[in-house]
Amino acid sequence: NSGVVCLLRPLLLDVVPSIRQTTALALGRLADYDMDLAEAVVRAGILPQLICALPEENRYYKKTAAFVLRAIAKHSPQLAQAIVQCGALEMLVICLEDFDPGVKEGASWAFGYIARHNPELSQAVVDAGAVPLLVLCIQEPEIALKRIAASTLSDISKHSPELAQTVVDAGAIAHLAQMIPNPDAKLKRQVLSALSQIAKHSVDLAELVVEAEIFPVVLTCLKDSDEYVKKNGATLIREIAKHTPELSQFIVNSGGVAAVIDCIGSCRGTVRLPGIMTLGYVAAHSENLSMAVIVSKGIPPLCVCLIEEHEDHIKAAAAWALGQIGRHTAEHARHVAVANVLPTLLDIYVDTRSSEDLKMKASILKALKNILQKCTYLPALEPLLHEAPPNILKHIIGQFSKVLPHDSKARRLFVTTGGLKKVQEIKAEPGSLLQEYINTINNCYPEEIVR
Repeated sequence: NSGVVCLLRPLLLDVVPSIRQTTALALGRLADYDMDLAEAVVRAGILPQLICALPEENRYYKKTAAFVLRAIAKHSPQLAQAIVQCGALEMLVICLEDFDPGVKEGASWAFGYIARHNPELSQAVVDAGAVPLLVLCIQEPEIALKRIAASTLSDISKHSPELAQTVVDAGAIAHLAQMIPNPDAKLKRQVLSALSQIAKHSVDLAELVVEAEIFPVVLTCLKDSDEYVKKNGATLIREIAKHTPELSQFIVNSGGVAAVIDCIGSCRGTVRLPGIMTLGYVAAHSENLSMAVIVSKGIPPLCVCLIEEHEDHIKAAAAWALGQIGRHTAEHARHVAVANVLPTLLDIYVDTRSSEDLKMKASILKALKNILQKCTYLPALEPLLHEAPPNILKHIIGQFSKVLPHDSKARRLFVTTGGLKKVQEIKAEPGSLLQEYINTINNCYPEEIVR
């Protein structure tokens, strides 16, 4: 408000190097504060002056100039675009080639903040020739430089298969994979994130990540003391599992499912989410893979997530995963039903305090339907007869109408437990599917028992 930006501008061209550097630092701190100030710095025409003599400047100035560019770029795609338009990317590439690790780090960071916004800005970073230099940076000995370079490769890869392929073509996967065992937690977070962003796009890219021999070493990350390492490790496994049954089978064979189940049991909140999704993706592919999740004792921790977690999206994910496990055959559905999952799902669905978020309700309903449509284990279904709303009741009655005609023991039990009585109380539309189910059940018994 006092016009400081305009007073600072000529000082960027001062003959004294320390004044140029301190001026850039002041501008960087102003721009870093919020979007309005960053826009004021751009409007004042600072950027061309900031970078005009960058190649000849000393390392301190280069570091500070990269900080200014990063501080402006982080706020919005429009501000990042302003940096691209003033020719800053070419200057940042020169900084990436500098011998000083701090200068490289500053440039990597600026590139990351530009690339993260959208595919177009990410493509501009690629076109400037930054990717091969970033891959060289992750091979440098300095941990801080490795972290930022890995983070930037992650930001470039996340937008599209083509951008991820550019990172792969520069040879990034092998170097990233080698760093998974590194003891530095912050570096591991970024490495796992970058590999996840590459693997998520397509089967081919996921297979290239797997071929870099990340298994079984990535499973150790699920036991890490750092929550983000755990989460990013589980995310990487999820992004691989979702593509094909073969990739999921490879994860099962590597002990990945058991490790993910342990991870879900040992943490809370959003850290659990990628692990929950992984189990759902694995189970969704085939009967055998779903049975692998069951045999590894995956159902109880998912049920615990339904009960313990307060966030609706985590509950919804756990419900979805259980639905994927139970939807294949009667045997699969029985395993889910025996774990007391159905009453838990029903309680969440009918609970008036449950979120009215349609997605949450739809997820719970879909999971219930997936399991109920296969479940022939009547002891688990019977208690639901007395609590289920009409839209779920018809699925339960439908299962009874399938089983009772062929099972005399079940027919006897159905009378003594009051199930048949409950069926007589249901008001169904004449000619509806529900009425057909009720008629099928009633036809299993002599008329006087029904009366």
